[in-house]
Amino acid sequence: MSKIQFKDLILYEDEDYIIINKPSHVATLEDRNDPYSIIEMAREYLADAQVGHRLDKETTGALALAKHPDAYRALALQFEHRRVKKVYHAVCDGIHNFQNVEIDLPIYSNSRGTVRISHREGKPAQTLVNTLEAYKLHTLVQCQPVTGRTHQIRVHLASLKAPIAGDEQYGGAPFYLSSIKRRYNLKKDTEELPLIRRVALHAQALEIELLKGERVCIEAPYPKDFAVLVKQLAKNRY
Repeated sequence: MSKIQFKDLILYEDEDYIIINKPSHVATLEDRNDPYSIIEMAREYLADAQVGHRLDKETTGALALAKHPDAYRALALQFEHRRVKKVYHAVCDGIHNFQNVEIDLPIYSNSRGTVRISHREGKPAQTLVNTLEAYKLHTLVQCQPVTGRTHQIRVHLASLKAPIAGDEQYGGAPFYLSSIKRRYNLKKDTEELPLIRRVALHAQALEIELLKGERVCIEAPYPKDFAVLVKQLAKNRY
């Protein structure tokens, strides 16, 4: 696979901030197990770039970076005071009719990366969930996290018995086209692979306040794998 060019990911840029459409399977911060990360790519583009927040390695979508220290501090304060608006889209297992469902369940994350609901040890975590479209066996949902805990959306959706497709860590099943497509034919001696080979979660929009005071909301188009998934769900809904 050819190396991704950072400039090709940019959705918005001014003198203070860059917002990109993060690709899947690229870590936000440096990871010794990966050849490159978003922050390394960004610093090849601009030496002083700093990441304003994180997206999981498999998660795609809108990610904000600051171009200088003042911009980074201002963005960090926005996240701290919950003035950043984040919208995620996810494909969940099962059919669900969520209408302004508010999940308010504390999340605990230990040093080994295990994340779970814990009323005793967890930190406050809130997510607002709405159904966008229901299909034959799955549902496309919109999630608006108020807080920003590790794996928050994944854990919260699993708590509603609506784990994200492909999220085996939290009970989601791999998505196979044969599960919804009639007369699905697989070539002889071939094994069917999941249609999307990751957690089906995309950061669809991000709204921040610019240093000059105005707010900007940037939408991140679906990447190819997520777009194909939603298209096939719509095509084979009956």
